[in-house]
Amino acid sequence: MIQAIGLTSNPRKELPPAVDDVSFEARAGRVTALLGAVPAETAEVLRLMLQLEPGRGVTYFRGRPLNRIAHPSREVGILLGDVPGHPARTVRGQLRMLCAATGVPVTRADEVLEVVGLVSLRDERLGTLSRGMDRRLGLACALLADPHTLVLNAPAEALSAREAAWLHAMLRAHAQQGGTVLFTTSDPKEAARTADRVITLEQGCVVADQDAADFARTRLRPRVAIRSPHAARLLALLTKEARVARRSVEVVREDGNRLSVYGSTTADVGETAYKHGVLLHQLADEVGDSGPPPPPQEPSATAASHPGT
Repeated sequence: MIQAIGLTSNPRKELPPAVDDVSFEARAGRVTALLGAVPAETAEVLRLMLQLEPGRGVTYFRGRPLNRIAHPSREVGILLGDVPGHPARTVRGQLRMLCAATGVPVTRADEVLEVVGLVSLRDERLGTLSRGMDRRLGLACALLADPHTLVLNAPAEALSAREAAWLHAMLRAHAQQGGTVLFTTSDPKEAARTADRVITLEQGCVVADQDAADFARTRLRPRVAIRSPHAARLLALLTKEARVARRSVEVVREDGNRLSVYGSTTADVGETAYKHGVLLHQLADEVGDSGPPPPPQEPSATAASHPGT
């Protein structure tokens, strides 16, 4: 279990602290997501927890601060970014070096290579690894001393969907074995989909601490996802119909031929498309953007265009 109490970074010049009085718990047997739109803020929370950054507050790992733990790597496995190491060093060589540094048997290197699926790449140089393989190696480094707790900074960032799914399955397996898992993300949908609990950070402060189901219900907006070769025409039709019916519907043009519709249903959108002969390649309910639902407005329809989420 992790207990973070009053974490506050030292202010720089006249600016307020980037992290201000952050307190939360991450329980054993559960995956906890620390969500923040500014990755630097969530990363700084982790550095404060791990005493890598000067500041105030304390973090207990199963009742002890990190500097009171005789062998920290056996209690907390850490992944804060790309694996640091000489690009010419091999994958196995990197792990064996860490075995010597942490006092674990050198045979543990081959064991964790098996766990993370890197046995076939054990003789590859660090400088040749893809993003996904580097993340696997980073997780192997974190698991090397068989820690109870995993603390990971944006572990799924820039991974393919397949690699991200693999990583989240590994974190889930660690929690199911009784371990504690804390990871950061800037993607609210990732947090809702993969964590048991979501702690939301805004402007350096905790603004919500919720079960994932409550987070998805209260802080994510449901939407109808549409893909159509006639997206522009359908956008105009949906906007016009909502305006005539005086319903508050937001139609957003996403990348390519995709639309997101907030405040409507798949049945209503499908009926409009069918009535006007608009071909649909996708029509589905999804979870949309982070944040509470927009405040009530005068009955109207609005159309906007911005990059997809």
